[in-house]
Amino acid sequence: MKTISTILLASFSTCLFISAHEGHKHAPKGHAFTEVVRTGQNAFIYETTPGFGKIPNGAKLGPTHGGVAVDKNGLIYTSTDGEQSIAVFKPDGTFVKAMSPELKGIHGLNIVTEGDKQFIYCAQLKKNRVVKLDLEGNITLTIPNENTGEIPGGTKGLTAVAAAPDGSIFISMGYGSNKIHKFDKTGKLIKSWGGRGKEEKLYSTPHGLGIDMRYDQPRLLVCDRAKRRLVHLDLDGNWIGVHTTGLRRPCAVSFHGNHAAIAELEARVAIVNKEGKVVSVVGDNPNKKQWANFRVAPADQKSGIFTAPHGLSFDKAGNLYVQDWNATGRLTKLNRVHESD
Repeated sequence: MKTISTILLASFSTCLFISAHEGHKHAPKGHAFTEVVRTGQNAFIYETTPGFGKIPNGAKLGPTHGGVAVDKNGLIYTSTDGEQSIAVFKPDGTFVKAMSPELKGIHGLNIVTEGDKQFIYCAQLKKNRVVKLDLEGNITLTIPNENTGEIPGGTKGLTAVAAAPDGSIFISMGYGSNKIHKFDKTGKLIKSWGGRGKEEKLYSTPHGLGIDMRYDQPRLLVCDRAKRRLVHLDLDGNWIGVHTTGLRRPCAVSFHGNHAAIAELEARVAIVNKEGKVVSVVGDNPNKKQWANFRVAPADQKSGIFTAPHGLSFDKAGNLYVQDWNATGRLTKLNRVHESD
């Protein structure tokens, strides 16, 4: 394990090495985010990046109830419910721009490469629609549209969208019908399935979606939040099986190699291997009063410890960017310090 080479405040030198299970009782207060804190286990150990993601002129990021995505150039996009709408940062945390002010309230987003271009697929909860954007924020597709047809249960409560390599688009109605819908690349409805229920193949808040490329054929991975599990389907919506159980309300997923990072609303990030086993937990919070708590003030936050992870993304180096569900807005960068898988 590498050691931290630079300490920015000597007064915190006794509480630098913090794992996801041990030592959190000594974590420093959140208003002093100037120290480097270590968290995680095994091959997925991370260090915090003090001061990452500040907005110029003392502006606030704004309420965060959305997602995070990283483009091929390493720029980080995070959605908010505030004036920043979609805020864009460089990997060093420098603010680049805020874009698409008309798209406040994007709940989940991801970036997909199509040909030689990249597009952001967004689930805009506040307007009950999917929007596809270019990297400048221009809308190139909306769902529903004139091609869509009738969507069983409607689009109220839309929480996630994922686009597959074949052009198929999937959306989940995690705050609505609990159904999952499949569309073609024009937004025409192809198939719907699921709904709320206790049966194994039904859901309870299918909150996040991801296209899982770790197997012979692409799969759809569902973060079935209230059932505390991950579920695999094929791209026709056929049931493959439960991938992981016992999670702390999984919200969103990002993939890196043979592993997936899961944002868990109950105050941690889990790293899951191809077999569905949790191999590392990151930023685990021992204070259950802060779990899934939207109102944790900045002064009560602690570096390297989460309160309500809602969106996240790996970058190509395996670093993690995590957005907490938070009234004032919180975005964390975690640098990976153990590279072997």
